[in-house]
Amino acid sequence: MSFSKICLSRFAPLGSPNSLSAFPFSLPVPLTRAHKLTCAQHISCSCSASSSSSSSSTHQKGASTRWRPMCLYFTQGKCTMMDDVMHLEKFNHDISRDLQVDAAAFQHKCSQDLDFFLVLDLEGKIEILEFPVLMIDAKTMAFVDLFHRFVRPSKMSEQHINKYIEGKYGKFGVDRVWHDTALPFKEVIQQFEAWLIQHHLWEKGRGGHLKRAAFATCGNWDLKTKVPDQCKVSQIKLPPYFMEWINLKDVFYNFYKPRKSEATGMMGMMKNRQVPMFGSHHLGIDDTKNITRVLQRMLADGARVQITARRNPDSRNVQYLFEDRI
Repeated sequence: MSFSKICLSRFAPLGSPNSLSAFPFSLPVPLTRAHKLTCAQHISCSCSASSSSSSSSTHQKGASTRWRPMCLYFTQGKCTMMDDVMHLEKFNHDISRDLQVDAAAFQHKCSQDLDFFLVLDLEGKIEILEFPVLMIDAKTMAFVDLFHRFVRPSKMSEQHINKYIEGKYGKFGVDRVWHDTALPFKEVIQQFEAWLIQHHLWEKGRGGHLKRAAFATCGNWDLKTKVPDQCKVSQIKLPPYFMEWINLKDVFYNFYKPRKSEATGMMGMMKNRQVPMFGSHHLGIDDTKNITRVLQRMLADGARVQITARRNPDSRNVQYLFEDRI
């Protein structure tokens, strides 16, 4: 299978360089200018980067720390250029590079009730277009694995899909990779369940909740509203593992006690904690990584991250477990 274009996750740090020394992660050195990269004669791409005048004391030493854009074919298991040295030098195929934790971050960390957090941030207002999940170890705060799929709408005409994707992903330069890799939601869920089983987080025969793990989202919309709506559109039963989740905004608000305006979204939480933002806002894989960085910061600061919402499987009503919530 050959592809005509490699599409990238863009990079744009947010926050002052001086704030990075207190940040509990090993950060990659950013590129210093807009540039165009080519992988092969028939594969090309472009991306942009903002410069940073100083590097953090937490930068990883040894291996090359030069930031490289993510290969979005690779995140979906569809990169066909893993034997191409030039491609591997220019494109990142290791998402953990953006999520490394500094040893000093464990100073205030507390024990958690769960073993793993599954950070999820969906994209798509009409139907789900992107389904990224990052698995984080609750004890070490380390990246474990990624599940990432682009999702093809099932109730739209091809003309509507093309216009929708051009407007949504064209501005990020990832519309081509979306068309090359997107799958129907039903197929994505089947692959996701296989991924959960592979990590021993869920047993299909028994159904029920996840085992020692929970979804972590930036708000209730993803699992309260969007997944159930998409299941109806795709004519599948709402899977039982979507019945409870962690709204990180509620945990953030109760732990740090900020102004409410600073806990109403990803950008506000990142700004409040001086967490730099990487990539493009509203590109699901990038937002999921940035939300994960907020979660890692909360864990490093000693927050206890607990379930905040449960859905009644019979009535489908949602019970919110925090009294003070966003």
